[in-house]
Amino acid sequence: MPTRHEAASPSPVVIIGAGLAGLTVALQLAPTHPVVVLAKRNLDEGATAWAQGGIVGVLGSDDSIESHVRDTQEAGGGLVDEHTARFIAQHSAEAVEWLVERGVPFSPDPAGPLGLHLTREGGHAVRRIAHAADATGKAIHDVLLDEVKRHPNITLRERWMAVDLITSRHLKTDGSPRCYGVYALDIDRQRVETLPAAAVVLATGGAGKVYRYTTNPDTSTGDGIAMAYRAGCRVGNMEFVQFHPTCLYHPQERSFLITEALRGEGGQLKLPDGTRFMAAHDERLELAPRDVVARAIDFEMKKHGLDHVWLDATHLGEAFLKSHFPTIFARCLALGIDISRQPIPVVPAAHYTCGGVVTDLDGRSDLPGLYAVGETTYTGLHGANRLASNSLLECVVLGKTCAEHILSQHESGRPILPAWDESQVENADEQVVISHNWDELRLLMWNYVGIVRTTKRLERALHRIKLLRSEIDDYYANFRVTRDLLELRNLVDCAELIVRSALSRHESRGLHYSRDFPQTLPVSFPTILTRKPKRKAAPWAA
Repeated sequence: MPTRHEAASPSPVVIIGAGLAGLTVALQLAPTHPVVVLAKRNLDEGATAWAQGGIVGVLGSDDSIESHVRDTQEAGGGLVDEHTARFIAQHSAEAVEWLVERGVPFSPDPAGPLGLHLTREGGHAVRRIAHAADATGKAIHDVLLDEVKRHPNITLRERWMAVDLITSRHLKTDGSPRCYGVYALDIDRQRVETLPAAAVVLATGGAGKVYRYTTNPDTSTGDGIAMAYRAGCRVGNMEFVQFHPTCLYHPQERSFLITEALRGEGGQLKLPDGTRFMAAHDERLELAPRDVVARAIDFEMKKHGLDHVWLDATHLGEAFLKSHFPTIFARCLALGIDISRQPIPVVPAAHYTCGGVVTDLDGRSDLPGLYAVGETTYTGLHGANRLASNSLLECVVLGKTCAEHILSQHESGRPILPAWDESQVENADEQVVISHNWDELRLLMWNYVGIVRTTKRLERALHRIKLLRSEIDDYYANFRVTRDLLELRNLVDCAELIVRSALSRHESRGLHYSRDFPQTLPVSFPTILTRKPKRKAAPWAA
């Protein structure tokens, strides 16, 4: 029986994720190609809107491509791909100009390049970061999202979550491996739809929610990384998770970042009895690099059995704090913390996933038809530690090249894709299984696979993750999918990738610190993991 094909009308490009990476690809494609963008929560709930810093642009007369590349390499601990770093640095000015043309309200400076005020962050040799006060991500996201909403060639599907990629194995043929679309859950209707695609772009962000404490939004559950890995794509450098030293510790606000600028202005880290402790860890005290400060806090918390430490800025005075840190002052005050009179409870928190789906500079993964952009990827830019404000830059530069490559491809006849089959599953009888496993996974990752690691802790974590996976897989096989179940399934995949990557690195480098291997090797390489897809189609594929 011959293979049936769909009509010749062009299939849309399906973009999973509505942050800066996904919206950049969508806007680059939309003039000539239909696009569907999936957002599993509300459109404004992605990580982009939470970014406080800015975007790198090599714009000033005192700056150069070489300087930016050098700073990126030094931050990346010897694992940065120089070609990638150079390519992105070379296109940084163009990326900032593109955002300016879109109407992003960057902080102005009439004397600055492009009329912009450039700031400087840790690890940068000069001022090269364009910003919109202390809420750059939101300013960029608001502008691009507004343009996307008005574009007739872009369809936004809010509260739609990708379940899995549709690949050649679902067609039950011996054809060449390829991605043909995605199964997606309409969360409000609780129905899984089959979405054919000319190409699928993963722009789902990182996996910060795998940890108990994170600065990331609830969307950061590693969906794209997990789906690509299950489809057989390589995943790289998952052991390198960047932790920010100071996240607000409060039961009503578990993801609010306390900027390191507060320490830069004189904020002091203290134990409950008021003792400053950074002198015992680094001569630079509170102004040591992020990884050093995060490890120091982690050490003191474990040593004294604490849930958090204190960041004391009371000596700076109410007027200064209100004028320099209005957002932090207001947010803390709303929670009953007057930071001009009380120290702030803080804890290190997972901040950025430096590893992810292995792609080239066009966003291509190992699977034809499948692309990835942004924090969900490993391009070689970040190496063992991300340089501040390179993340937004990567989204824009490689979002453009990704779209250009997709547009260069010619779509041939596409096979009819199998529908999602729920005939052998039922509604879940108890949701407590999901919530319990979610809490257990995040706690064990925090305790065993956090800022400071040991081989014994990692082995214990891997053992428990495998048990959790068995329970989650059994639940997935017997009950209808929900967003919570899908996120838990993706998180347990990412957790295993992080642990396996960490176990394979017998040194301490960048964001990976092992007590069993405290030295940095003279030569090192990226950690690459691959899972071969199962030959047999999934049981739910018709």
